[in-house]
Amino acid sequence: MTTTSGTSSTSSSSTSATASIISQLNAGSGIDTGALVDQLVAAQFATQEDQLSTKGDTLTAEISAVGQLKSDITGFTSALSTLIKGGTLQTAPTTSNSSIVGVSALAGASLAGLSAQLEVDQLATAQSASSGVIADPLATIGGGTMTLTFGTATVSNGQMTGFTAGADTPIDITIPANANLNDIAKAIANAHAGVTASVITDGSGARLMLKGATGEAQAFTLTATSGDAALSSLNVGVGATGTTIGTAAQDAEVTLDGVQFSRSSNSFTDLIAGVQVDLASAQPGTIVSIGSSRPTAALSQAVTDFVDTFNQVIAEVNTDTDPQGGTLSQDTAAKNLKTMLRQLTLTKLIPSGVDGAPTTLAEIGVGTNRDGTLSVDADQLSTALAKWPDQIEAMFADLKGTSVSLGANVIDSGRGLLGALSSISASASSTVYGLTASATKYTKAQSDLSDAKDKLTKQETDTRARLTQQFATMDSMVASYKSTQTFLQQQIDAWNGKSGN
Repeated sequence: MTTTSGTSSTSSSSTSATASIISQLNAGSGIDTGALVDQLVAAQFATQEDQLSTKGDTLTAEISAVGQLKSDITGFTSALSTLIKGGTLQTAPTTSNSSIVGVSALAGASLAGLSAQLEVDQLATAQSASSGVIADPLATIGGGTMTLTFGTATVSNGQMTGFTAGADTPIDITIPANANLNDIAKAIANAHAGVTASVITDGSGARLMLKGATGEAQAFTLTATSGDAALSSLNVGVGATGTTIGTAAQDAEVTLDGVQFSRSSNSFTDLIAGVQVDLASAQPGTIVSIGSSRPTAALSQAVTDFVDTFNQVIAEVNTDTDPQGGTLSQDTAAKNLKTMLRQLTLTKLIPSGVDGAPTTLAEIGVGTNRDGTLSVDADQLSTALAKWPDQIEAMFADLKGTSVSLGANVIDSGRGLLGALSSISASASSTVYGLTASATKYTKAQSDLSDAKDKLTKQETDTRARLTQQFATMDSMVASYKSTQTFLQQQIDAWNGKSGN
């Protein structure tokens, strides 16, 4: 801070002194020495100023180009990721009756050839219970402890007629002293013990409503075990006459390909491999067919869209790395990006499987042109989709695999197209050898250039002050010589006048 301030003060003082000297020049010599000094300084530093200005323009262009390329490749990768993870490029399960059974694919599932017959005999339900009507929900009932126990129950006509406790330890819920119905519901709900509680009010008064999770083993009893006797009016269980069981806890029961199964929930993923099953209604005797649908049209369009976007990116890269005037023609990271993109169609995207099955983009009809852009052989792609649908689908899946090294660059092999492009993007964005490193280098050079410009400006100021002082001295001497000349001329004229007389 002190050095900068001192330099600024010195420069300002020098400029002021120079201006003062210039204002007094020309008195002796008659020469416009101020303009002459400006011309001499400009001539002396013109080349350096032009070099620094040109370098500054170059660095600005390089920083902009690097930023644009980095944005292009990361944006390209992000768009492909969104498309692939959206699920539209994967074989999807189908249902012949979605009002009974809904189906959806699990991540990474292979559903080719899926075929199943499903019958929904019974939906899973949760136990619900309600208290009798309480006229005033704010009236005091009392406090104490209520114990919640889970297990299996038998229910008849709204009453629990039998209960077998499960293996889990019963849960004690503390009810505050002098609690009213609202307080009791809040205490049960805040316990987060697996039962929801609320107060429902209508014209008759208020009721405590309790509900557990679905599944036969999620039946529950709630019993006042200590405290005020009035709490027992809210007991739920065998012999509890103050409450009514609205629905009993039961499992879902389905028949899959002739075999019966039960599940505690209406949504499950462990019955049909790779498929989440969502039961919507029970229709005993109605068979729902579960199958699959291939995304052939979507995959074909995805290949075309990928090629179109790739061509936009590679066109930008080609322009920037053009040896004849490309902004990044000397940038190693940009040239590496170009190399990796050109190798993409030959990169192995999925592991080798069936003999003759395609593993690269080139083998499904994506060709590389002389300028690095891509083109699609529609007939070859159509044939590949018809013959090798599983392989092409795998190329557009989010896979995991091994990596193959290409010098400083790494392209993943066997991770699908998204994995390969993600590796290119990561390499291009590297802070060590990628575009980010280039941006850092150019930004540093730009900062150094700013320092060089400041240094040159000081040199110009110092040179101007020095030349101005020199010309001032000269002008003073010329003025002195002129004064002597005038005196001598006057003397000579005087002598000549006397001689004439």
